[in-house]
Amino acid sequence: MNTAVNVAVVHYSRTGHVAEIAREIAETAEKAGADVRLRPVEPAPDGGPAAAPDDLLWADAVIMGSPTRFGNIAGELKLFLDSLGDAWRKGLLADKVYSAFTSTSSAHGGQETTLHALMTSFHHFGGILVPPGYTHPDKFADGNPYGTAHCTAGATRPVDDTTRNAARVQAERVVRFARAVKAVRTDHRTGKEE
Repeated sequence: MNTAVNVAVVHYSRTGHVAEIAREIAETAEKAGADVRLRPVEPAPDGGPAAAPDDLLWADAVIMGSPTRFGNIAGELKLFLDSLGDAWRKGLLADKVYSAFTSTSSAHGGQETTLHALMTSFHHFGGILVPPGYTHPDKFADGNPYGTAHCTAGATRPVDDTTRNAARVQAERVVRFARAVKAVRTDHRTGKEE
């Protein structure tokens, strides 16, 4: 069975590295058969729409990305997360698949803590976390089982094949699990299958 799934790729990017990873994730999810909304949390330079709570309500899976700021997510993405209180209170963010990605300027600049910070929000939502893990040889290359993580080496190192391959593995895994979850999901408010 090839259940149709909706994937929202929500991100904040100051230097363009996170946006580039987000595009790779979105393109891979589309190739895997998902309908995708690629949304920055601030208005896109090309005039495209910014992320809104409705994008998460529409989604079966959400893949969220942020640069690392002092071992944590960027304030711009945190403001977006803070805007989700009403949807969270109504239980509308629960039972969706969530995953995270990041970029840092130094190799040990807080990639894992940033990914874990995003996962903390996903736990509060009642989300189903789908990290890439070490499930594919390309994930051993980037070395991060929690999510795709790129090191810019002071903003000078472009997104490379190692990062792109890791992003593809993550996107394909998220789509696969979102499809499986959607196929058997039960509305937690009513106890009935959707």
